[in-house]
Amino acid sequence: MSPAIDVRGLRVSFGAHTVLDGLDLEVAPGEVFALLGPNGAGKTTAISVLTTLLAATAGTVRVAGHDVSSAPVEVRRRIALTGQSAAVDDMLTATENLVMLGRLSGLTPRAARDRAAELLARFSLSDAADKRVKTFSGGMRRRLDLALSFVVVPEVLFLDEPTTGVDPRSRLDLWEVIRTLADAGTTVFLTTQYLEEADLLADRVAILDGGRIVETGTPAQLKALVGSDTVVLHGPDDVVLREIPTDGSVAGLRRVLDQIDDTDAAASVTLRRPTLDDVFLSLTGAPRDDARIPQEIA
Repeated sequence: MSPAIDVRGLRVSFGAHTVLDGLDLEVAPGEVFALLGPNGAGKTTAISVLTTLLAATAGTVRVAGHDVSSAPVEVRRRIALTGQSAAVDDMLTATENLVMLGRLSGLTPRAARDRAAELLARFSLSDAADKRVKTFSGGMRRRLDLALSFVVVPEVLFLDEPTTGVDPRSRLDLWEVIRTLADAGTTVFLTTQYLEEADLLADRVAILDGGRIVETGTPAQLKALVGSDTVVLHGPDDVVLREIPTDGSVAGLRRVLDQIDDTDAAASVTLRRPTLDDVFLSLTGAPRDDARIPQEIA
């Protein structure tokens, strides 16, 4: 089966400034793939190229079986994109925004209205269905923007920091929608500033730094790179008394507990596991100012 996304030697430069420098990645159909990196690493630039919004300086990119340079229209027919800012019409109601996109996407009037009602319910916007978007809060606008991405189920869905500004309940709802889409065969490519989001959602994660992929793997594989589970003994005032590595198994925990002598018997015990935060900090350099796309092509 051909990859849903196939990137080889992608390079993007703005004058003397190189944002992406030889990017290689492959995403399988139905996979949830997360691209992580510090500000300025090139995440949004990568999505802009993959969605035909920005021309690459060098390299080849194929999405849904089509080259983004030679067949951009074919790519656009098969993808959906939710960017970092809400792309909704303030003067229309929530329903009107969804119905309009449904009609532009080829749905019949009845199907567009039914799909709009379904998405408004899914994203907890039914009570605001007939209100103009200009009256919405930032979180409501973001939820509507996300709903627009699902009017017609795409082959590949691109989400650029999809849950920024969204409340915790809506974030959980969106995670459920993303997993449901992936289980049904839609490929999801996302960037996120919430490492927990990538950990819970992504089948694989790529760490981007300085325009290059520095590591790729499942969340478990990446976390294994930075160490094992650790049993932490805390004394009075939560002072750390000892840290003892363990493999996380029952047998391993028993061996650790056997090492605790009577002087530590009153200590409290916690198990600390490596997180994607640990991976991120160990693999990336210091964050720097975001590398913005020049205004004329933004």
